Amino acid sequence: MTHSRRTVTKHRIYARHKGVPLEARLNIPLIKRCIIDTLNSERVDLPCELSVLIIDDINIRKINRDYRGTDKATDVLSFPMQEFSPPGWTATGVDATDQETGYVMLGDIILSAERVIEQAYEYAQTKDRETAYLIVHSVLHLLGYDHADEADDKKKMRSREKEIMRELSERIKTLL
Repeated sequence: MTHSRRTVTKHRIYARHKGVPLEARLNIPLIKRCIIDTLNSERVDLPCELSVLIIDDINIRKINRDYRGTDKATDVLSFPMQEFSPPGWTATGVDATDQETGYVMLGDIILSAERVIEQAYEYAQTKDRETAYLIVHSVLHLLGYDHADEADDKKKMRSREKEIMRELSERIKTLL
């Protein structure tokens, strides 16, 4: 598949583990690659900044309770800093560019390493594949996709997730 689009690689992506044991840590280079590929697939043509925090179930449960009113652990949380409407996010993105840095501040992703490992086992797939899926899912949320309200929105988001994961799997063989 050939697209005539500009590929942007100069995004600022901060990713780190906090309180996650070594044996449960996730692949940060993979996370960054998945973010960049998702942004490119969505034709994000402005440099963006976002962060990924990888934590344990206890801490993601606290965040989920405090910010969403749901007192249970979850796999991933997305905290967008902008309100975009896909796929035409770039029109809004121009207004969202930080004048000092030149970056569009997309938001934060919080990922539970424990959930990733449990779900990988549950779905009989690799930890890397589950990590990639949750990152793609979360980046799409940061770009304005949603699946909570309307059936059309859910179909659109699931379709994009599948397409991006297919593209990623062609490039990153460990995701198969």
